[in-house]
Amino acid sequence: MARILALDYGTKRTGIAVTDEMQIIASGLTTVATKELIVFLKQYISEEKVELFVVGEPKQMNYEASESEESIAKFLVKLDKAIPQIPVKRVDERFTSKMAFQTMIDSGLKKKQRKDKALIDEISATIILQSYLQNPS
Repeated sequence: MARILALDYGTKRTGIAVTDEMQIIASGLTTVATKELIVFLKQYISEEKVELFVVGEPKQMNYEASESEESIAKFLVKLDKAIPQIPVKRVDERFTSKMAFQTMIDSGLKKKQRKDKALIDEISATIILQSYLQNPS
């Protein structure tokens, strides 16, 4: 089987998580400067088999698209042009940043470590991917 890659897209940086080859475990991979994201993804898929991108879909409490959805939609067009062979699924990402921060607290990270926004993005991507694995519809 191939891996599934999840993206917590942001205008400055994007958190990335990946499954194992059996698609059972979601793990944080890295955080990449968004302007370098397509290059990173092309490099990654040249080394690893990836069958799906899962991209967070930010929604407001009333289920309407959030402000950041516009920049994500533009990115998805670029992604489809750059890597058309890998499909994209969207996953509701409401509360993932809060859940990521709570995960950091629960795991005993110090206050200084919890201010690492790149780590929060990577954990958020992992939560998005785990959510997809639990409900892949």
